[in-house]
Amino acid sequence: MEIRTEHLLLRRWRPSDLDPFAALNADPRVVEYLPSSLSRAQSDELAQRADLYIDQHGYGLWAAEIPGVTPFAGFIGFSTPRYEAPFQPCTEIGWRLDVEHWGKGYATEGARAVLAHGFEVLQLDEIVSITTIGNIRSRRVMEKLGMTYDPADDFDHPLLPEGHPLRPHVLYRIRRQAPTTTSNLRR
Repeated sequence: MEIRTEHLLLRRWRPSDLDPFAALNADPRVVEYLPSSLSRAQSDELAQRADLYIDQHGYGLWAAEIPGVTPFAGFIGFSTPRYEAPFQPCTEIGWRLDVEHWGKGYATEGARAVLAHGFEVLQLDEIVSITTIGNIRSRRVMEKLGMTYDPADDFDHPLLPEGHPLRPHVLYRIRRQAPTTTSNLRR
């Protein structure tokens, strides 16, 4: 299963992705809004888990390739949070790209294609995205995708300890739109 956009190829993980993924997960700028950087072993485990999830579900956190630019830029795709929260069960969309590829529209472009896949192929009714309150870059992507934010959905991430500065999180949502037909258009 692959998703192609104008500039991206979202695909299965390859062994050659592991080195650049480990470098990405060790970059303090990339992990600024994550609890910590990842060791090489943790990074490899995350990639393996992501690929296994795709095996099991037919979708997941796809490796992001930018043909003609880089064979691996990060990931974009779906996951299921591994903790309990008021908005569960849910399908979460997320992305993590190498700093070199920030600010070029890749996260938004890839996430739009993943949302379309989620609604049109997987027939999901709702997709969510979460981040820490201060992660303005990711929140802007969520807003560009048409996701909505309600402060009533703010929550403390249950896997982070009380008092941790990244514990307060925001939740954005987007629902599948009903198909527009002439019978439901108002004149």
